[in-house]
Amino acid sequence: MLALYRSPIGRLLLRPLVSPGVSRLAGALLDTRLSKILIKPFARRNAIDLSEVLPEKWESFNAFFTRRLIPGARPVDGAADALIAPCDGFLSVVDLAETGEFHVKGIPYTLGSLLQDEALSGEFAAGLLLIFRLTPSHYHRYCFVDDGNFVGARSIPGLYHTVRPVALEKEPVFCRNHREYAVLETRHLGRIVQIEVGAMLVGRIVNARTEGAFARGEEKGKFEFGGSTILLLLRKGKIEVEKSTGEVPVRMGQRIGRVRNAQSD
Repeated sequence: MLALYRSPIGRLLLRPLVSPGVSRLAGALLDTRLSKILIKPFARRNAIDLSEVLPEKWESFNAFFTRRLIPGARPVDGAADALIAPCDGFLSVVDLAETGEFHVKGIPYTLGSLLQDEALSGEFAAGLLLIFRLTPSHYHRYCFVDDGNFVGARSIPGLYHTVRPVALEKEPVFCRNHREYAVLETRHLGRIVQIEVGAMLVGRIVNARTEGAFARGEEKGKFEFGGSTILLLLRKGKIEVEKSTGEVPVRMGQRIGRVRNAQSD
């Protein structure tokens, strides 16, 4: 993977690998019954904790990859002032400039190129961007971070670069990869945007719905095979999140920040 992003020949070979066609083919193969032979070696190699997995008969590798957990495996912090993680993964926090510009691993981005909606981008200028990077070993279902209602939803077609650091250091992955986002009006956090980004060799995004009301901790969707990323956009001054110089491991439902001036329920 390193060579593909750091050499001219590698980048040439990379082009077909990140195409939607290759992603669809990989997804189709991992949906077959034959793909079940991959489950046991994958679980061993990635140290999957099977004790927290809901027992069931998996008919394909993707069925295992999107496995459900037993009740209580991911407790959700229900405090009014809690911002919770929408998924398992590695969290990093990025400050957004007044212009909507930001950097990830030294690569420049703008909210406009990420969302492809300048008016919406302006709402979140100078706010916070939370990046949750999932690896293949993580639990790949994700939830809503608060009670609320959908304002709108959008799907943006794109490529399927890996979300490993080696790619993030070379490409504006979040603006080039396929992504889906929802604008959500929430009870305690105000208006937020939750973005799911697909990744190399599937990273297929399956959202349960795109309208109506939802509850904190309710399942929003899942990623099929591939490392993937969830981005949360938060308005300026609304949330306090402890910042770190690197990525911090988090689990879905755990408190990762505090809502300023939250009203008790």
